[in-house]
Amino acid sequence: MVVGILRLRLMIPGAHSLKEKRQALCSIKDRLRGQYNVSVAEVGSQDLWQVAELGVSAVGTDRAFAESVLDSVVRLARQSRSVTLAGAEKEFV
Repeated sequence: MVVGILRLRLMIPGAHSLKEKRQALCSIKDRLRGQYNVSVAEVGSQDLWQVAELGVSAVGTDRAFAESVLDSVVRLARQSRSVTLAGAEKEFV
């Protein structure tokens, strides 16, 4: 069993309040869960309006599978209109 862990740093330029930030994050978190069957949680920068950090995890039988799922997650984050991807870090256990 391999667990892939991804930390996404996102910018939300259109957010002018925590409520607007939560709406943008809820949208992307729902899409990630629905399309890739991953676990997603906000793990940092929770009190900043225009910055967010998401933790994403994927479990698989081998590293190649977990890595391909996390790569797809990064692609979706890059293509999102509501957020801008500022950074992504992966690790595997």
